[in-house]
Amino acid sequence: MQALSPIICKEYTLRFEKTLIMGILNVTPDSFSDGGFFADADTAVAQGKKMVSDGADCIDIGGESSRPGSAPLSEKEELARILPVVMRLVDEVSVPISIDTYKPRVADVCLSAGAHLINDITGLTNPDMRKIAIKHDVPVVLMHMRGSPKTMQQNPVYQDVIGEITTFFQEQITYARKEGIQQIIIDPGIGFGKTVEHNLQILKYLGAFKTLGCPILIGPSRKAFIGTITGLPVKERLEGTLAAVTVAILNGAHIVRVHDVNECKRAVQIVDAIRGA
Repeated sequence: MQALSPIICKEYTLRFEKTLIMGILNVTPDSFSDGGFFADADTAVAQGKKMVSDGADCIDIGGESSRPGSAPLSEKEELARILPVVMRLVDEVSVPISIDTYKPRVADVCLSAGAHLINDITGLTNPDMRKIAIKHDVPVVLMHMRGSPKTMQQNPVYQDVIGEITTFFQEQITYARKEGIQQIIIDPGIGFGKTVEHNLQILKYLGAFKTLGCPILIGPSRKAFIGTITGLPVKERLEGTLAAVTVAILNGAHIVRVHDVNECKRAVQIVDAIRGA
């Protein structure tokens, strides 16, 4: 496994001696995979605690669906959904809490409440989000997305998907580091403005992003490309997710972002053992 510096998340440290698991906690009524399952704080907190007991190294809390075609949510509504969950989980689990948002104020409030890192699907393209990361001195997940959730799947076109994503990362990493953000995780954004073929190329050639020197996060969990290939609905995509996670790790992923922590943890343990043999 590529030697990387640890990522410091306030009182926690993410180390890369093994593949890390980021558990997905959607506090939404309309996410593509689990919308409505954890829409109230009690249920969401219980799910977060279960994911930690199942082996999650980090919990990623999101209050706005980023499924294809989804409309933006107000800051007020997003905070109403996630802030109570953040405040409780910070006290009730012993892993870093990530905030899945592209809104600077939402990130600011949640980080002030104790969250530990920012997961920004817009890749820190908003300079105000970079200021929030600097203000709180937290790591960032910098994701690539073509367009916005509402428009991203309307005929996305690339001449060279790996090269174009790499160029985006190079530019955004440069901006971030010039402003003082040093702890950066990159996510090529499976399903965010990509066709099935683009997603498969990202997984196949994921190692190309190692040249950027940042931990690589990948999030194929239950995504539409798995459904297209297998012909299966969201609730029957676990095996496809495990296959994609396995390939991603073998090709260089350091963190996998998943819904099914328990099952993915078992697969990750085997893949890591094989790689370390």
